[in-house]
Amino acid sequence: MATETVCINGVEDGKRLESRILEELIQKSVRQGARKLEIDALGQHGIGGRLWISKEEPIEIDVVGSPGQRLGSKGFPGTTITVHGSVSDDVGWLNAGAEIIVLGNGSNGACNAMAQGKVLIAGSIGARGMTMTKTNPRFDEPELWVLGSVGDYFAEFMAGGTAVVCGYEGQNSENVLGYRPCVGMVGGRIFVRGPNNGFSQSDSILEPISDADWTWLTENLKENLARIGKSEVYEKLINRSDWQLIRAKTPFEKKGKVRRSMTEFRAKVWDEELGRGGLIGDLTDLDRSPIGLVPTGNLRRFVPVWENSKYAAPCQSSCPTGIPVQERWQLVRDGLVDEAVDLALAYTPFPATVCGYLCPNLCMSGCTRGIKNLASVDITKLGREGVKSKAPKLPPLSGKKVAIIGGGPAGISTAWQIRMKGHEVVIYDMAETLGGKIASAIPSSRIPKEVLEAELKRAAEVIPHVHLHKAMDGDDFAELKQTNDAVVLAIGAQKPRMIPIPGHEMITPALTFLKDAVKGTAKVGKKVVIIGAGNVGCDVATECGRLGAESITLIDIQEPASFGKERKEAEAVGAKFKWPCFTQEVTKEGVLLKSGELIEADTVLLSIGDTPDVDFLPEGIALDRGHVVVNDNYQTTDPKVYAIGDTVRPGLLTHAIGHGRRAAEVIDEIFTGKRPEAVAKQVIDYSRMTLEYFDPRLTEFSDMQQCASECSSCGSCRDCGLCETVCPQGAISRKDLGGKKFEMAVNPDKCIGCGFCGNVCPCGIWNLVENTPLG
Repeated sequence: MATETVCINGVEDGKRLESRILEELIQKSVRQGARKLEIDALGQHGIGGRLWISKEEPIEIDVVGSPGQRLGSKGFPGTTITVHGSVSDDVGWLNAGAEIIVLGNGSNGACNAMAQGKVLIAGSIGARGMTMTKTNPRFDEPELWVLGSVGDYFAEFMAGGTAVVCGYEGQNSENVLGYRPCVGMVGGRIFVRGPNNGFSQSDSILEPISDADWTWLTENLKENLARIGKSEVYEKLINRSDWQLIRAKTPFEKKGKVRRSMTEFRAKVWDEELGRGGLIGDLTDLDRSPIGLVPTGNLRRFVPVWENSKYAAPCQSSCPTGIPVQERWQLVRDGLVDEAVDLALAYTPFPATVCGYLCPNLCMSGCTRGIKNLASVDITKLGREGVKSKAPKLPPLSGKKVAIIGGGPAGISTAWQIRMKGHEVVIYDMAETLGGKIASAIPSSRIPKEVLEAELKRAAEVIPHVHLHKAMDGDDFAELKQTNDAVVLAIGAQKPRMIPIPGHEMITPALTFLKDAVKGTAKVGKKVVIIGAGNVGCDVATECGRLGAESITLIDIQEPASFGKERKEAEAVGAKFKWPCFTQEVTKEGVLLKSGELIEADTVLLSIGDTPDVDFLPEGIALDRGHVVVNDNYQTTDPKVYAIGDTVRPGLLTHAIGHGRRAAEVIDEIFTGKRPEAVAKQVIDYSRMTLEYFDPRLTEFSDMQQCASECSSCGSCRDCGLCETVCPQGAISRKDLGGKKFEMAVNPDKCIGCGFCGNVCPCGIWNLVENTPLG
């Protein structure tokens, strides 16, 4: 028996072989001892079928190129066919035991009339898959596993076997089962994950997934995902609540005969023949009287549960820094404005600079009010008050030392958090003062100078700063690592990217221009072209408008990614956006596009991003396209060295601050002997909040008090008392736990499980859950 791979080409002398000829070549090779074959197909049908010897001597077939219809038809046990791409119609037709692995999509008629074997599809399939299948109890049942979705008329006249539809990145994310599935289904079962528009209920029925079925599904899912090279999606597919099990109805269920109810059987058969209580009627006093129409206590069908602070609010979850926005508004409602302002200092050293001015306010984008088209609560009203906050009281030092390389937002955030956790920290930076890009490159139109200076001054009171007089080299870095317990790379991205085109020497990088603009030395012509139309490009456009430019054009190779205040301010100075544009060269006349169009310009600026300067890092710290590689805890490949912010990947200012906060948490946990672990709260579902109490006519907010009153306080009780007031049974009462703590308690002897409390709660605190079954 041959062990080497035999290659068979579907083209000979430049002409496509007929399907019959190719099959004869395959059969001949197998008869001559070949057990591993590679077929370079060109539309030939029936590849890999009818290799009867595979039952005793397994055969492996790799198919490259483009196979035709009925691949693996009449396949036999022991035959394994792997298709390195997609397949045509009727894959696995009349399959009698072969295993077929398709590393792409399948077309129509997959597994038609299959009786044994297994078909794995790494994508989606077309119409009428798994039709007319059958099962012989003496053999393993046929199986179809589809990672994506299936087409119309799936499982039509299915008579046996198991289909698994994972619904992962399917061709129809809103209906993974297609149109009219399970029509005429008489046997078999279907595990399905994802939304669907129903199935033939006259032929099939939903059934709870038993523990045995779930074990079978998850074990085989893990194995089959590995076979198609998709092991990385396993964790995304094993949420049990996402899955449903559809099985064929039994003939009895289809006939529609009504079974005698247990109540009727007991009354008309059991009690009539044996007396009330049956065989043990004289031995028990079990109450068998009818249950009341509106039961309480253990007989309630549903029980209200007060889930205060169990879930994260959407605003907090949307904030990369993790600031509990809803808690701050609660403090304002309680009259504790100073405490609400100061709370942000536990999460960021820049409550005013970021929350008040520079952040695109992702918390407002995630605000629940938006689902009812209400104006999001304006965090800038509270954020701008942060400039008044004083530096917090610092704990005594622990003896641990941390070096931060880089004095921008990411470095300051990390250092701020580490010092507040009681460890010594020093920032090393080439600049004379802390701040990084927010001090050197953010236009004054974006934030008042006095606000930024006040917050940087507060940070300097907490964080020591070493002014480096030369660029850091490898020896400097090695010394820092040797003399500190941890080193954090927060060097940002300071090296402008440049496109290698003729005339690039006439281009000014955006970062250089913005720094000059802050210094007051920037100059522009009357006509400006900015290559790159992101938010930084918009900042550049705004500054060009301020400096007197009359024509400002931002070009991009795709639809611009700019948004929010930056985009609006650029448009306000008359900037025009143009895409898609591919730059061929820069001339004295302007920017010449590959389309031949010339956009006239006196000044050409480039805003396509910057990269970190990592020349001083040792080889042991891994890089990926110029950025430092880190794990989920922001540790580099050297566990003593961390990297955050733009050093790791480009992002928003608030992302850099959030990275710093998380890195500080990890460093502190390691210093104190704990295992770093970030367990994020699940975000509360938007549908749980009731927003009808808020004024839909309100489009802007006058002050902090109005903002606080309009906050729904998602997931955290406002102590409004609505649930207590609306309960028809008076079953809810407020229980004081001392201090400012309280809980809303339910008296089970009064509660009827009506759900009024949950329906009126603006915060989504109440959850109506099914009662524990009796017995």
